Amino acid sequence: MNFDKSLMAGSTMLIILHLLDTQDMYGYQMIKELEQRSDKTFTLKEGTLYPILHSLEKNGLVISYMSDGETGRKRKYYQITKSGKKQLADKKEEWSIFSTTVNKVIGGNNYAL
Repeated sequence: MNFDKSLMAGSTMLIILHLLDTQDMYGYQMIKELEQRSDKTFTLKEGTLYPILHSLEKNGLVISYMSDGETGRKRKYYQITKSGKKQLADKKEEWSIFSTTVNKVIGGNNYAL
């Protein structure tokens, strides 16, 4: 199913921070991990991901470092910071309240549509 891009846009920070909370990753790895975890429902283009990562880095929510990848090739990895973990916790709570409330409105008492 194709989703309205604005639905994804509002949750990309949450998703990226969550991925980085599980392990340090490089950009392409994040794209593939997101596709796998979402059964290819969510896809990010590099042109969308990297500006988000740069913004997160500028705001101190992630840091980047260069390291050898599995193939021995240098890759730029991203790591969530302490501030990023706090922001992630806040965003998860915000998401929980938002999604529960939307489901109340559109699904009555049945929260899992």
